[in-house]
Amino acid sequence: MSIDHPSFGKLDSGRIIIFDTTLRDGEQSPGFSMNLDEKLRMAEALHELGADVLEAGFAIASPGDFASVESIAKRFSKDGPVIASLSRANAADILSSAEATKPAARPRIHIVLATSDLHMRVKLRMTREEVLQRITDSVSLARNHAADVEWSAEDGSRSDLDFLCRCVETAIKAGATTINIPDTVGYSLPADMGLIFSTLMNKVPDADKAIFSAHNHNDLGLAVANTLAAIQAGARQIECTINGIGERAGNAALEEVAMALRTRQDALKLRTCIDNKRILRTSKLLATITGFDVQPNKAIVGRNAFAHESGIHQDGVLKDASTYEIMTPESVGWTTNSIILGKHSGRAAFRDRLKTLGYEVGDNQLNDAFKRFKDLADRKKVVYDEDIAALVDDEVGRAHERIKLTGMTVATGMGTRPMATVVLEVDGEQVEGMSGGDGAVDATFNALRQAVPHGGNLKLYAVQSVTGGTDAQARVTVRIEEDGKLVDGQGSDTDTIVASARAYVHALNKLLVKRERTEPPAVAPAE
Repeated sequence: MSIDHPSFGKLDSGRIIIFDTTLRDGEQSPGFSMNLDEKLRMAEALHELGADVLEAGFAIASPGDFASVESIAKRFSKDGPVIASLSRANAADILSSAEATKPAARPRIHIVLATSDLHMRVKLRMTREEVLQRITDSVSLARNHAADVEWSAEDGSRSDLDFLCRCVETAIKAGATTINIPDTVGYSLPADMGLIFSTLMNKVPDADKAIFSAHNHNDLGLAVANTLAAIQAGARQIECTINGIGERAGNAALEEVAMALRTRQDALKLRTCIDNKRILRTSKLLATITGFDVQPNKAIVGRNAFAHESGIHQDGVLKDASTYEIMTPESVGWTTNSIILGKHSGRAAFRDRLKTLGYEVGDNQLNDAFKRFKDLADRKKVVYDEDIAALVDDEVGRAHERIKLTGMTVATGMGTRPMATVVLEVDGEQVEGMSGGDGAVDATFNALRQAVPHGGNLKLYAVQSVTGGTDAQARVTVRIEEDGKLVDGQGSDTDTIVASARAYVHALNKLLVKRERTEPPAVAPAE
């Protein structure tokens, strides 16, 4: 069986479309905001990874969001993934999405409207008949501006199934080419999702004229399981994010679903266009941009995902890795070659190692990264792959920041009050700050607050070692809250205080982005 889709042509039943919403659902979760340059970098990485659809944002949310969606659409104006923008079911949202995605070679307007009795009564304050009419009006309007229109039933998994069938039938009749059924609050079990999708595909007239999609949240830790259940029931698009980021407990993790489909070909017999060897690199890029590392035991991309400490496991892996590994580390981008360059290594060797690790950098970025590498090699006895990744991510991630740390000194010791002086470049102008504190880090942060006054409060300060040894680089994460807005920043250096300052400055840059963003009301206004 195949379906003729405006963006993908004829699709056979074995093909799974990967709809990545890292830049929309993932980015709108607390602390994960990105600036335009960061979104473009992630969009490029997701394209290289093989994502079929990029939900670039929520165009009407703010001028910055519109600019981000439009810029990503322009980047893929000749070819590349489908570029989608989310819209509530009203004319203003739809027209904004249409305008922002118009430059893309393959634009998509994505409309969402709640269908559960709870949401219709409490949030929308609309009757079932009013919701059905809004579906017709909004999808019809969107089809006047784009051939590819996706319609989503918010809280679909808790909707009355008969009414959900009517909603889906209405959306398809109005011209929707993709039908998405979200488990918005992560409430469903896999059996529930299987029943919902099989019922819709069997009962709704013309169901074979649209692609069915699953968008599952992870509140009960079931997002990936529910996604696979939806696929087994006939869904052929999955909505997911890198590292599973997203509202509350997050979304189905792209890397987990993709590798489940690849590893269990025997049972699922389905395929994606994901280049699995780029998974780890994409995961690390997102962690660097957002300031959120994945937990060590995270499937596929966690640092313990292929680690073995048990003697029984180690013995088995040494004899045959397949005894305890259902996929190879290399298959998702891990490398077993951990010790690399030293202080005598040249630029060509450094560039070659970066390429092996999955980095493609321009000459200017290479020069800056190589300079930091040489400085690091002078201070460390052994330089590891993890060190290289940390310093390059740290350097590249700050290429377009408005606030840059250019110098600092800290004086501390037993029986003395620590003092810190920082020198910053803010929008091209030099500013300085000096302050004391209860410790070296506290003094440094106070000096930064003096240099760049703000109303944020420090909510998290965490330090971890990139590698082992007393000369290891420290990776610091800080979280700042200002007026309900949360941002995280990361920094790395062999000096923990310098790493702390870098992380704080990274967070301040994200705060500048967050201040510019204003969320629209959750409920679509009446037409």
